[in-house]
Amino acid sequence: MTSRAVGLKVVSVLAMLFLYGPILVLVLYSFNAAHLSMAWRGTTLKWYAALLHDEALLAATANSLMIAVVSTIGATGLGGLLAFGMEGLSRRRQQLLEGSLVLPLVIPEVMMGVALMLFFVMIKMPLGLTTVILGHIVFNVPLVTIMIRTRLRKLDPALREAAADLGADAWQIFRYVTFPLLRPAVWGAVLVAFTVSLDDFLVTFFTAGPGATTLPLKVYSMIKSGVTPEINALSALLLLVSMGCVALSLHLQRREV
Repeated sequence: MTSRAVGLKVVSVLAMLFLYGPILVLVLYSFNAAHLSMAWRGTTLKWYAALLHDEALLAATANSLMIAVVSTIGATGLGGLLAFGMEGLSRRRQQLLEGSLVLPLVIPEVMMGVALMLFFVMIKMPLGLTTVILGHIVFNVPLVTIMIRTRLRKLDPALREAAADLGADAWQIFRYVTFPLLRPAVWGAVLVAFTVSLDDFLVTFFTAGPGATTLPLKVYSMIKSGVTPEINALSALLLLVSMGCVALSLHLQRREV
């Protein structure tokens, strides 16, 4: 092995440690028996058990799950319709729409949160769970649309043409040919949208009203009084759920068409 290859490996390991080292420390200290996060007093699972008896935390978790499920369903429905609708447009209009879909993804999330809050206030809509769901649908629709369209472009048009030649109507072609081939991308988009919604903080912060506390907002409020092993345990569980959803989404999207 040359010195250049060894150097690249060392740099790669250091880069991975820089990226994931803090996360590994957080997970490690979620098993710390001491109340003080930086003082190691043995291994325990009591902080994970304590989460199950925290009613405020359970209520925030229920809110987060409900918001993530409903917003994912809404974003998947709208994003799927938009992706299929763009197929019937000219190439120029498709490019224009695709460009407009990228904008919400590159706009700073703080700006999006403030804009949504001002919009809801302007139309006199009370801030609460409904506005949080609508806000999450707004930033999830572009994600879902782009993922489904990427898969849609890879489909062989000959398959649909062959089905049409055999007498299938538009609905039958969609049900028996197009959708089964798109299913991995749709499930991948669902998992990504669910994960993004579950973890979102900024848009939720600006669009949530009284009684609309989600898990990220609850963690933020708990950190104000100091980082405890209970917060580490909660963060570790969130990390596990998020990584599981993203890994499953990547696996589904890599399936061959």
